Amino acid sequence: QVQLRESGGGSVQAGGSLSLSCVASGNIHSTDCMGWFRQVPGKEREGVARINGDGSSYYADSVKGRFTISRDNAKNTLYLQLNSVKPEDTAMYSCAVWICALGSDPGDFGSWGQGAQVTVSP
Repeated sequence: QVQLRESGGGSVQAGGSLSLSCVASGNIHSTDCMGWFRQVPGKEREGVARINGDGSSYYADSVKGRFTISRDNAKNTLYLQLNSVKPEDTAMYSCAVWICALGSDPGDFGSWGQGAQVTVSP
């Protein structure tokens, strides 16, 4: 099973930028899906962005035009660039990797990181 570790979380002012990284302990297959998810206590986890094995990416409507997902397979690393952040972006951000053919989200079948807290101040 792949182990994932997020980094880059922290506090940022609204309108600012922040970058998140997710490093996998093992090799990530180019055909695997990788994505970012976020969760606030008391609410359901929501998908933020994912990037498929073919390189295509998808974003939640709430972050389109502001966030960018990318991956570097050689470094086993997933990235999320957060621009023009808003207070509502405040959440625990987790990365995940899963087999694309199983669905659009990892569910219980994928591997998850512990999460990185992002706090956006007004």
